[in-house]
Amino acid sequence: MPNLPLFGMLPAMLWNLSNIHEYFTITLKQSGGSEFHQKFEVLGDGIFNSDSHIWKHQRDILQSLLNQNIFQNFFTKSIHKKLEGCLLPLLNDASESKTIVDLQNIFQRFTFDHICTMMLAFDPNCLPSKFTEFQEVVSEKAFNNIGDVILNRHFFPRTLWKLQKWLQIGSEKHSISSQQIIDQFLHECISSNLDEDKSRDINCTQEDEPNFNMFKALVKESAMEQTDYKFLSDTAINLLLAGRDTVSAGLSWFFWLVSTHPNVETKILEEIRANFKTSEENWLSSGVENLNKLVYLHGAISEALRLFPPVPFEHKCAIKSDILPSGDHISPNTMIYYSLYSMGRMEQIWGNDCLEFKPERWILEREGRSNNIDIPSYKFIAFNAGPRSCLGKSISFIQMKIVAIAMLWNFHFQVVEGHLVCPRVSVISHMKHGLKVHVTKRSN
Repeated sequence: MPNLPLFGMLPAMLWNLSNIHEYFTITLKQSGGSEFHQKFEVLGDGIFNSDSHIWKHQRDILQSLLNQNIFQNFFTKSIHKKLEGCLLPLLNDASESKTIVDLQNIFQRFTFDHICTMMLAFDPNCLPSKFTEFQEVVSEKAFNNIGDVILNRHFFPRTLWKLQKWLQIGSEKHSISSQQIIDQFLHECISSNLDEDKSRDINCTQEDEPNFNMFKALVKESAMEQTDYKFLSDTAINLLLAGRDTVSAGLSWFFWLVSTHPNVETKILEEIRANFKTSEENWLSSGVENLNKLVYLHGAISEALRLFPPVPFEHKCAIKSDILPSGDHISPNTMIYYSLYSMGRMEQIWGNDCLEFKPERWILEREGRSNNIDIPSYKFIAFNAGPRSCLGKSISFIQMKIVAIAMLWNFHFQVVEGHLVCPRVSVISHMKHGLKVHVTKRSN
C-alpha cells in the first residue's frame, strides 16, 4: 500500500474505501502488510488498549472471573431469559405480522442488553418483545459512533484528527458527544452498583447465583482497597464493546450464510433434532455440555467467523527489533498491520476453495463418529492468537450456539429479494445495509 510523504496511506485508502477489505486482501497478497498509526484513547486503559503489567493484571482478573462456574451458569441463564422473554416473542410477532426485520439490528440490541445485564446488573431493554415497542436507546447507539471514530483515526494523520478534536468538528465532534453519553451511562450504572447494599458480601455462593453481579465480583477479584472508578469504567467500556459488537456481527454473518445455503440449514436442523428432545422437553433447560454434541453447528459458526471475522483487521507494535517467521526484519516501534479478513481468504492458508462456505472443513469423520478439527489459532485467527488471544472465545461460541439453535429450530429466515449484503467500512465487520429478512414460523 503506497505510503506517501505527508499524506501517508490516506489517498490509497480513500480511493478504495467502498471495497476496503477486498483491497486489503489484494494488497497483502502482493506485499504482505502495511504500517498503520492509530489511537484507541476511547477505550481508556482497558484490556484492549493496555500493555505490559497493566494488561497482564487485567487479563488475570478477567480470566479468573470467566472461569468461575457461577459466572458461566449465570451467563447461559441470562441468555435463555432474554431469548424467551424478548427475542423469540419478537420474531414470532414478525412472523405473524409478516414484518420485514433487520436481524443485525436485533442482534445488536440483544447482545447489548445481555452484556449490560452481565457487566452492570442493568438491562437497558433495547430489545422489546413486540415491534410496536421498538425505540431508540441513546446509550446503545453511542457505541456505534465509537467504532467509526476508531476507524477514522486509522485513515487520517494524527495531526488532522487531533485538530478536528480541538476544533470539535468532523468525526471527532461526534466522538465527544458519544463519549459523554457513554460516560454518563457508565457513571450511573457504576454508582448504582457501588451504592447498592455496600455491606453485602459480593463473594456469591452457588445459592446466590440469581443475584450474581459481575461488576461487584470484579471489585472483589481486583482486591481494591479504594474504589478505582477509572479502572472500573475502562474495563466496562471494553467489555461492553466486545460483548455487543463482536457477537452481534458474528451472528449476522452466520445467519446470512445459513439462509443462503439451504443444505447447511437442513444439516443443522437434523443435528438439533438428533441431539435434543425438542418435542418432549424445553431444550433450553439442557446443560451447556449438550452443545458440544453439535459438531456441524460448531463447524458452520467457525466457517462464518473464518470468512467474516468480527474484527477484520488488527495491529501490533514492536517494542524491540525482531524477525518475523517470513524472515522480515522489524525495527523498534514499527507498526504491523494484518488483516484477519484477508487471512481467511488466502488460498495458501485455506486451499483453493477458501471462498466457499463449507462447515465440513471443520469436521473429521473417523470410525463412524464426527468430531471438530482443532485448527491452530495462528491459522484460524478470528479470536486472535498468542498471549492476547480472546478470553471470551468459549462463551462467545456458547452464546452463538444457543441463539442459533433457538432461532433456527423455531423460524426460517429468507433474505429480502434485492437486499444488498456487504461489509461496512468499520473496525467491526457489521453489514453496511443491515440484514433484512422475512421470518416464517416452523412447524416442527
